[in-house]
Amino acid sequence: MSPRDSQRAKVYDAEQLVRGVFDRADEHGNRTVELYGSHLTLPIERRFATVDSVQTYANKVLGLNWVRAQWDRAGVAVRVRSRAGTTAAHYEVEDAVLAVPLHTGGTAWALRELVVLHELTHHLEPAPASVAPHGPEFCSRYLDLVDGVIGPEAALVLRATMLGCGVRLGSG
Repeated sequence: MSPRDSQRAKVYDAEQLVRGVFDRADEHGNRTVELYGSHLTLPIERRFATVDSVQTYANKVLGLNWVRAQWDRAGVAVRVRSRAGTTAAHYEVEDAVLAVPLHTGGTAWALRELVVLHELTHHLEPAPASVAPHGPEFCSRYLDLVDGVIGPEAALVLRATMLGCGVRLGSG
């Protein structure tokens, strides 16, 4: 029996806020945000058009030398597929499948880098998983991925937002 996923809602709330920050930066063409008195320039968050483009991206992330050196599960291939539902992306641990909803109702909210990195973070969980799916260990691993792949500014915004939403982070 896996531990209770007690901070799932807090993690999702933080992610939604951060996606909003990136969306506004894209809409207004101003990538500079203020965070606790410091001005940061947000990096570009990649967007995807197809399952194939998400698959290519996932393969490249898992193939990065530093990712392979840090997490054994990076050596396990992940398969990306479309998901019929529109409200969530998810990771299927049994078959190493990342399922993402495609364009629905004029939006493609899940076809973006932050969402794909979230699901890849689940993939990198050491097996067998003995911690909560969105627990402190997951959150620290997610921040490491965001920092190394999107950039330290994105990780700082995500970290600050997670902490502001009451998310606990791991010590590793």
